[in-house]
Amino acid sequence: MDYFVKSIASLLKEKTNLREDEIEKLIEIPPVQKMGDYAFPCYTLSKVLKKPPNSIAEELSKTLHAISPVAEIRAIGPYVNFFVDKTIFSKMLLKKVHEEQDLYGSAKVGSGKTIVIDYSSPNIAKHLAVHHLRSALIGNAIYHIYKTLGYNCVGINHLGDWGTQFGQLIVAYKKWGDESARKVYTVTDLNNLYVRFHQEAAKNAALEDEAREWFKKLEAGDSEAKELWQHFKDISLKEFQKIYDMLEIHFDAFIGESFYNTMVEDTVKRIKKKGLTKISEEALIVDLEPYNMPPCLLRKKDDATLYATRDIAAAEYRMKTYTFDNMVYVVGSEQKLHFKQVYKVLELMGYDWANRCVHVDFGLMKFKDGKMSTRKGKVILLEDLLIEAIERVRKIIEEKNPSLENKDAVAKEVGIGAVIFTDLSTRRTKDVVFEWESVLNFEGETGPYVQYTHARLCSILRKYGKPVTADINYELLKEDEAFALVKNLSQFPTTILKAAEFYEPSLISNYLIDVCASLNRFYNTHRVLSDDEELTRARILLVDSTRQVIKNGLSILGIHSPDRM
Repeated sequence: MDYFVKSIASLLKEKTNLREDEIEKLIEIPPVQKMGDYAFPCYTLSKVLKKPPNSIAEELSKTLHAISPVAEIRAIGPYVNFFVDKTIFSKMLLKKVHEEQDLYGSAKVGSGKTIVIDYSSPNIAKHLAVHHLRSALIGNAIYHIYKTLGYNCVGINHLGDWGTQFGQLIVAYKKWGDESARKVYTVTDLNNLYVRFHQEAAKNAALEDEAREWFKKLEAGDSEAKELWQHFKDISLKEFQKIYDMLEIHFDAFIGESFYNTMVEDTVKRIKKKGLTKISEEALIVDLEPYNMPPCLLRKKDDATLYATRDIAAAEYRMKTYTFDNMVYVVGSEQKLHFKQVYKVLELMGYDWANRCVHVDFGLMKFKDGKMSTRKGKVILLEDLLIEAIERVRKIIEEKNPSLENKDAVAKEVGIGAVIFTDLSTRRTKDVVFEWESVLNFEGETGPYVQYTHARLCSILRKYGKPVTADINYELLKEDEAFALVKNLSQFPTTILKAAEFYEPSLISNYLIDVCASLNRFYNTHRVLSDDEELTRARILLVDSTRQVIKNGLSILGIHSPDRM
């Protein structure tokens, strides 16, 4: 906690000639409890003083005098380790959690700042499939992380609703669509038309020319083309929203590529005016060879715009509209080059905010056996995955706790929570390997395990049956397991800050696993409810504080915390 870090920095300041803020940044948490509560590495001083860091640590430990809240100072290798007063530490932390409740972990570091987060971004007229999951979940978690830190967050779903594929879909609809069934068309119907177009175009190349003509009409604002395109879009958004509702994912704006259609001409003019463009093989490009990148294509030889053109126009619009401090694109790793090119063009256009645009990339979602039941063929639909997760949890509940109240609601919260946690407990740049046996394991490092721990703590509080108070004897929480848990809870705010710094939700999910493990070590060693009322009250406060931290952490990840399981 800040108070203890600042106290240690104050002690070290006079003996090191470093500023307090420099010292605070260097202070670490030792990996094991017996090494102390905080540690100051002496490597920085070693470079200045030309002495081995171990010698410096030894000298400092002898010249520093422990003053409350520091109880002991000891040199361990190249570190000066500090042991704090356990009673003071526990009192400050548990009172803070008890008072702040749902706000514990929040901060105001983002006050007055805006972050734009671009996530999910599926293509219109196609199903939301499993490969769309990671962007949606990671983006949603980043949104919550920054919201917790006080930022004004703007979540944008940058829909893929523009391009020649819509010319293809219009041709397919006009040739093979059923006008009488138009009002009840589904995404499946649209997808089938899209597939049929490509099958027929393989036999009749003239269809591609028709499609290009229809897309040109759409770009030019032709009323029939626009009406059909809007109809396809409405069908898709209705289905998308059903899935987003299941996941409880929110967006502040559904602004697709089409929105920027009227802006790209001005964007291209600005790029030309800067002298950045040239014609290459009849296409308009920005030559990025001097920056070791392929050219950024702005217009094809038929004058059609590309993703990059629209992304540059979108970035300009977002800065003008939101005056963001940071803009984050949660898009798969395969798009690294694309975003490097876009950011470089923005920089060459003279925008000093180009370096505040960040590509938050991620790996793939893979299935261990490569199989999952699906009603739509080879593509694993997101809706199928979520429904199967809920059904599997419902069966587990029927086997283990058939008398549970609100079984359907709990099955949904645990099933969907399990899918979310599996994704977000993996470092985002790595591939996620999905295996039902692991995902729904109530004893492994999973979402159900964390949710069950929360439910178990709620059960203890119900058995206690009295109001939780912070007016306790904190001397009673000095046992190693109790203090280790207190220290773990104290790391929640820091974990959120680190998750924000690295755009890494897995830091929070893995932290929650650590909290549950620490809680179980305490719970298996010490009885919470006993005849000793004073001791019970102290341990109940620790239990309730742990429950609160688990709830707050799961909430940031977009996961519910059931009271009963």
